[in-house]
Amino acid sequence: MATITDEQLDAYRVEGIKVRVVRDADPANDVRGLIVAWDDESVIVRRPNRKVVKLSRSYLIQPADEKRPELV
Repeated sequence: MATITDEQLDAYRVEGIKVRVVRDADPANDVRGLIVAWDDESVIVRRPNRKVVKLSRSYLIQPADEKRPELV
């Protein structure tokens, strides 16, 4: 998967768009929340319980209201 661009991450952060980070084929392993910060390799997401999670930028990051892609 292609990594998300800095411009896309900044747009999600500035507009306060809730995102979904798809880590594997199991939807239970998705991380949902708001983009807080990022660097070249990782992104920090604040979950609804206010905890932050540091994740790789290589994961699929999309707006949470979009349909989740089917992964095999």
